[in-house]
Amino acid sequence: MLTIKFIRNYLFNGGVCLMLSMAALPNAIAAPAEQTAVFAGGCFWGVDAVFKHVKGVSDVVSGYAGGSAATAHYDQVSNGDTGHAESVRVRFNPSQVSYRQLLQVFFSVAHNPTQLNRQGPDVGSQYRSVIFYTGAEQQKIAQDYIRQLAAARIFPAPIVTQVVPLQQFYPAEEHHQNYLALHPYEPYIIFNDKPKVEQLRKQFPALYQ
Repeated sequence: MLTIKFIRNYLFNGGVCLMLSMAALPNAIAAPAEQTAVFAGGCFWGVDAVFKHVKGVSDVVSGYAGGSAATAHYDQVSNGDTGHAESVRVRFNPSQVSYRQLLQVFFSVAHNPTQLNRQGPDVGSQYRSVIFYTGAEQQKIAQDYIRQLAAARIFPAPIVTQVVPLQQFYPAEEHHQNYLALHPYEPYIIFNDKPKVEQLRKQFPALYQ
């Protein structure tokens, strides 16, 4: 009877809670942390819109990278002499979409990696093609992927994408955020950016959301 009473007291006075906590612990440990990737490929409006439609991406922010905080303002960046490139910061869950898959989207539909210091109608170093890596693993994956694309001669011209370390990312002004969704009927968006999102849907249906 004492043994049965002890077990009952254990179960109903906290023992169950302890067992439930321990059962939940493996899931908490196994949950992958989100990672960050930063890409530049022309006007950030279109690149932002593409990555917002990729499954596993939780957040995309338009901004500037490559220059200093003092010049991270659109009016100055648009002059093309600040060192900044219009960029997007992508937060993603690696259990749902890998960094390599993001690179595939970046090179396939988000921009043209063979255009030097321009992208479509936009001209200047602020529109250059750049991968800003956040660590050695991203650097290796990006460099290896570019070598594979070059070896396979996927593009009719050489890839000019830079692979450089991310020093700092500066979010752009609020009116540049989520631009395509807020201005879907602007001529620039219709002719330059909506086709990119449509190509994402066609080329990567399993990743499209």
